[in-house]
Amino acid sequence: MTRLQPAPPGHPVTLDDAAARAPEDDDKGELERRLHGLTERLDQLQAALFAEGKQSLLVMLQGRDTSGKDGVIRHVFGPLDPQGVTVTSFKVPTALELAHDFLWRVHQAVPPRGALGVFNRSHYEDVLVVRVNQLVPESVWRPRYEQINRFEEILAGNGMVVLKFLLYISREEQRRRLLARLEEPTKYWKFAPGDLVARERWDDYTRAYEEMVLRTSSVGAPWYLVPADRKPVRDVLIAEVVVEALERMDPKYPGPPADLEKFLRALA
Repeated sequence: MTRLQPAPPGHPVTLDDAAARAPEDDDKGELERRLHGLTERLDQLQAALFAEGKQSLLVMLQGRDTSGKDGVIRHVFGPLDPQGVTVTSFKVPTALELAHDFLWRVHQAVPPRGALGVFNRSHYEDVLVVRVNQLVPESVWRPRYEQINRFEEILAGNGMVVLKFLLYISREEQRRRLLARLEEPTKYWKFAPGDLVARERWDDYTRAYEEMVLRTSSVGAPWYLVPADRKPVRDVLIAEVVVEALERMDPKYPGPPADLEKFLRALA
């Protein structure tokens, strides 16, 4: 299985059904073993990040309905110590949030130093949903690409590593997953009629996703395009990138207290 590579800044991407398909020759059992090993390593690195308290990591998950953002949070980040992990799901903005600039609610949710933060959707909704549904004119949403780039530069300049994953599924796979939500009682709660409305605008969203990646993949905050039709492959690919990023960050446990010997004698 090929590892994910960041989308080169300024290069167009094509998001078609072929982009959603992962290799079929990867054994499910082997994928599960690989994910287990990756999450064990991720747990070690996140514990050191939390103890060090000097750096932070922000993971953004974007994708169509049913692309698996919740599943990634559960399978990749679920095994971690919740003390050092923050998860934020961005819903329709509240009246208070709409009274501020579109980045206001996002900046409040970025992880503090020492934490690993996960965004389930993000400020990119303001160049996706807002664009496709024409909630504001193009003269409002188009400048947001550059505003987002500057915002993420500020985060990177203050000790935060930013990773952005676009989970891409095929139209047929989405159909199967939406049907599952209507056929399995334990999944009824996941279905929303708005999912079908968004599906009718598939091509409009495709164009919006492609321009989003083109305009906002950067060296400091790259986009990774994740083929998400096969859930085990999706999870392994994302876990690999996150582990590699944390290994580059190389968090260190703090050294012993200055008066270690005195404290040891006091407790003898």
